Amino acid sequence: MYNRKFASVFVALVFAISAVSAVFAGARSNEDKQRRPQVMEPVNIAVLIQDDLISQVGNEIGETRDFIRSLPQGSRVMVGYITAGSLQVRQPFTTDLDKAARSLRIPLASVSSAPFNPYVEVIEALRKFDNSWTNNALLLVSDGLDISRGFDSTAAGQTLDLDRAIAEANRRQVSVFSFYAPSVGLTSRSRLAASYGQSSLNRLADSTGGKAFFQGITGFVTFHSYFNRLQEALNRQYARAS
Repeated sequence: MYNRKFASVFVALVFAISAVSAVFAGARSNEDKQRRPQVMEPVNIAVLIQDDLISQVGNEIGETRDFIRSLPQGSRVMVGYITAGSLQVRQPFTTDLDKAARSLRIPLASVSSAPFNPYVEVIEALRKFDNSWTNNALLLVSDGLDISRGFDSTAAGQTLDLDRAIAEANRRQVSVFSFYAPSVGLTSRSRLAASYGQSSLNRLADSTGGKAFFQGITGFVTFHSYFNRLQEALNRQYARAS
C-alpha cells in the first residue's frame, strides 16, 4: 500500500512540474513574439515562394503566417507561388491579413515544379501592384538561379530577365527583399549554383532598395532571424521615404 501511495504522489508531482514548465514555456514564447520588431506603417507586400525549394522550407510556413498577421492594419498582402514556369496566385492583394496568411501552403519540393527562371514570375507579380500605391515591397523566397538560358558563370547575376525584373520593380517603386533557400535541384547539390543564385538575389535586392538574406552557401536553418531583419528594414525604408 505504501508503494502505491508513493507512486501516486510521484505521478502527481510529475504532472505538476510538467504543467508549470508548459506555463513558463508559453510565457517565454509570448515574450519572444513581443520582442520581435514590428512593421510600424502599412505596407503593400507580395510574398512569392518558389515551389521546388527543399522540404525544410515547409517548416517555415508558420513563421511566414506570423509575419503576415503581424503587419499593421491597412497593409495589403498578395501570396503567390512560382511553379513550373508560371505564377500561381493563391491570394490576390487583400487587407484581410488572416485570409492572406491562411492562403499559404507547403511548397511542393519537387523537381517537376521547378521554374527554371524565377524572374519572369517576379515581373508578373510586380505588375499586380497599383501604380498609385506607396510603401511597396516584394518578398521573394527562392534559390535565385536562372538556368533558362543555360548554366554559365558569365550570366550569374546578369541575366536578361533579372535586368527586366529590376527595371519593372524600379518603375513601380517596389523594393524587393529575398530569402535564399536551396531548391531540390542544382542549388542543393552544387555550391557554384548556390553562389550564382545568391548573386542574382543580391543584385535584385541592391538594385531596388531591398535586401537579400542568406546564411552561407550550404545548409538551411530557419527564417526567424530573416523576418526580424526584414521588419527592421521595412521600417527603415518607410523612415527614409517620409
